[in-house]
Amino acid sequence: MKRLPLVAAAAALTLALAGCSAAEPSPATTAEATDADFLAAHDLAGMDAPDIIDHLDELDVAERPTDLMASVRPSELVLSDDQREVTLPLPEDRFYLSVAPYVDQTHDCFYHSLTTCLGELGGEDVQVRIVDDATGEVLVDEQATTFDNGFVGFWLPREIEGTVEVTYGELSGEADVVTTEDGATCMTTLQLA
Repeated sequence: MKRLPLVAAAAALTLALAGCSAAEPSPATTAEATDADFLAAHDLAGMDAPDIIDHLDELDVAERPTDLMASVRPSELVLSDDQREVTLPLPEDRFYLSVAPYVDQTHDCFYHSLTTCLGELGGEDVQVRIVDDATGEVLVDEQATTFDNGFVGFWLPREIEGTVEVTYGELSGEADVVTTEDGATCMTTLQLA
C-alpha cells in the first residue's frame, strides 16, 4: 500500500517539472530565427533570395556592404560574413544571370558575387536580347542600363541553352548561356567589338 502514494508522488513531481521546463526549440525554428537575425544584421530583413539579389546587384558600388559576401549559385544564394553562412533557395523555375559586357577589360567569374564583382561598363545603356536556342523564343529584348558595378541581371527560365546578344552604341557581341545546375550565374566573357 505504501508504494501507491510513492508512485503517485513521483508522477506528480514529473508532471510539475515538465510543466515548468521550457520546450526545447526545434532545430528548424532555431535556424530560421538565426537566419532572420543574420539578414537583419545586414539590412536584408524581410527579403527573400530574389529580393536580396536584385537589391544588392543594383546598389551603387560605394554603398555595397564590405562585411558581406553574397554569391549567386544556380539554385541558391549563399550569404556569409566573418561569423557565419546562410543559404537561401532560389525559385525552382528561375535562374539569375548577371552579364558584364566589356570592351577592353574583364575578369574571370563563374558564380556572380553581388558585393565584389566589378565590370567595365558601369551605368551604360545597352540593348540586350536573350534567345532560347532550342525553341527560338526571345526571352529578353530590352534596352537596359548596366548597374554601377558594370553588370545587368536577368531572371531566366531554368534548363535552357541560349544566346545572349548585347549592343552598346556601334559595338556588339554575343555569348552562350546555360541555365542548368551546372550553369554560370556570372557572364564576363561577352566582349563588344
